[in-house]
Amino acid sequence: MKSIVIIGSAWPLRGGGLATFNEQLARSLSADGYMVRIETFSLQYPSILFPGKTQYSEELPPKDIHIQVSVNSINPFNWIVAGRRLKKEKPDLVILRYWIPFIAPSLGTIARIIRRNKHTKIIAIADNIIPHERRLGDRLLSRYFINSVHGFVTMSKTVLEDLKKFDAFKPRIYNPHPLYNNFGDALPQDEARKFLNLDNQGKYLLFFGFIRDYKGLDILLEAMTHVIQKDADIKLIVAGEFYSGEEKYRKYIREHGLDKHLILHTDFIPNDRVKYYFSACDLVVQPYKTATQSGVTQISYQFEKPMLVTNVGGLPEIVLHQKTGYVSRVDAREIAHFILHFFEHHAANEFKPYLVEEKKKYSWKRLNQAIISVSESH
Repeated sequence: MKSIVIIGSAWPLRGGGLATFNEQLARSLSADGYMVRIETFSLQYPSILFPGKTQYSEELPPKDIHIQVSVNSINPFNWIVAGRRLKKEKPDLVILRYWIPFIAPSLGTIARIIRRNKHTKIIAIADNIIPHERRLGDRLLSRYFINSVHGFVTMSKTVLEDLKKFDAFKPRIYNPHPLYNNFGDALPQDEARKFLNLDNQGKYLLFFGFIRDYKGLDILLEAMTHVIQKDADIKLIVAGEFYSGEEKYRKYIREHGLDKHLILHTDFIPNDRVKYYFSACDLVVQPYKTATQSGVTQISYQFEKPMLVTNVGGLPEIVLHQKTGYVSRVDAREIAHFILHFFEHHAANEFKPYLVEEKKKYSWKRLNQAIISVSESH
């Protein structure tokens, strides 16, 4: 039986996209017969660099996954200890989850030490190579990490192209982000709306996830000023914690009289509540200014909800225009046009068959096969 170690976010860190993904990946690989362990962070971000309220989960630990808390992202002595321990252990495969240059020194150093055993293959699942919010030194840090691994799996073609700017030879494969199937089954819409205290006859958009500048909530708020001029019954649910610029968004809402057209649930949304938001809404909107892949699209597919995304990064690869949703320019008026079109033409019924069919592509087993394929091609 092959042994696999995943190094990345997991419980006791909060179950946002990274932790949820890694835990689902561990379950999927275990189901395929591998011996799997996650090594998560004892410290992922120093408090001064973390924009949210807390990094840690209030949920109980998963009982079906072996999680070891071991990696400190800012302590070089810890990297050496962790690397030497894993080098000696000789797992067959180490999977590193790479999403931001900040963690390049820790993961890159650990990988370099492990490789010295001449046995362990090290594969990166790269969410981003070039980050959404760029800082001085990002390219240098990414290069340090890229040079430490044997191969790559990317979940968008955009990241696959970005990788070529750093390395043209190591094995790599594109495999789309699998569905998040850990949030439970879809609920009847009226039941979900009752739980969230929403009008059962209302028309609801959903903006879901951590609120960061690149996700374009400001563009969506501007779009809402156009939408409500034509249909004042359409409301926007914003479900997710502010990670940047809270006051500027609230100021825009006040100045443009959007208060009564918005439902703001801007605390962290725990896993057991996700199903209510996706079941309650009519259309999920992702007005991103930049993107690679997005876990929100995969949650939308899981709950068979149509999406409106912008034509950036890997989003148009996933959403089929006027079949599983809409692909818009990064433009408030065009986004407003598609929102109005959706409700005016009762498009949810037209999109449903395509959503049901398209979601079949996004399996965890397929991702498992991609990872193993890259690890065996080096």
